[in-house]
Amino acid sequence: MNYRELLKDKKRIVIKIGSSTITHSSTGTMDLGTLEKLVRLLTDLNNQGKEVVLVSSGAIAVGRKALGFKEKPTETKVRQACAAVGQAKLMMVYQKLFAEYNQVCAQVLMTKQTILNDISRRNAENTFHELLDLGVIPIVNENDTVATDELEYTNFGDNDTLSAIVAALIDADLLILMSDIDGLYTDDPRKNKDAKFITVVETLDDELMKMGKGAGSSVGTGGMATKLAAAKIATSAGADMVIANGEEIGIIANIMEGEEVGTIFKANPTQHFEILDYIKNN
Repeated sequence: MNYRELLKDKKRIVIKIGSSTITHSSTGTMDLGTLEKLVRLLTDLNNQGKEVVLVSSGAIAVGRKALGFKEKPTETKVRQACAAVGQAKLMMVYQKLFAEYNQVCAQVLMTKQTILNDISRRNAENTFHELLDLGVIPIVNENDTVATDELEYTNFGDNDTLSAIVAALIDADLLILMSDIDGLYTDDPRKNKDAKFITVVETLDDELMKMGKGAGSSVGTGGMATKLAAAKIATSAGADMVIANGEEIGIIANIMEGEEVGTIFKANPTQHFEILDYIKNN
């Protein structure tokens, strides 16, 4: 079976963009060229009749630059301040770029408590569905101004996990994770030249889960381990997932055209899969 061809027919798609994709590595400032291409691609997918949700990192990275911090802040209150400043700046740019293509976008900020609380979860789900019905592109991020490392029960920890949970919440049929690596390898290719690329993962077993490595950039928070955890959530909930290199943002179009790029994880729905159970136990 050609799994890639089936991606052309996906209707509800969640796309996660990392901080390293939308900021310049040399300066930490927003990469407006990449953001503009991203917005154009998402709008075009929407114009094709597909429903698109963007999970966008970058708030802390953008806020850190705006506030003049040269290094990635580690103190919680400083990270919260950076997030508060950066989220506003990032959404301002998204709003302006989407408006150029006559596309409406919306901001959705979430915490773990949003999912764990029955009323909040239903409200979030209803909001997503209504926005998608109206042709709006929701832009999702963790609410980093209130979700802290100290308060672990409110914190997803990274947007890889958040994007997978959003995909499960809205019954998406495809999750695309933009990474700083081409996909899944048998080992870290930056350290092991003999690492083999894995094109298709049909079943996520324990051996594959052990292949996760740490984060590779100074602005991101997630490594391959978080992406494999996201794959576990998304595929269990019935969505295919693709990990691809976000260095060239146009790869999103390549994925949707069925080209063989990145690593595809096939949906492997688990009977009675529950987001709540997963979050409580992880």
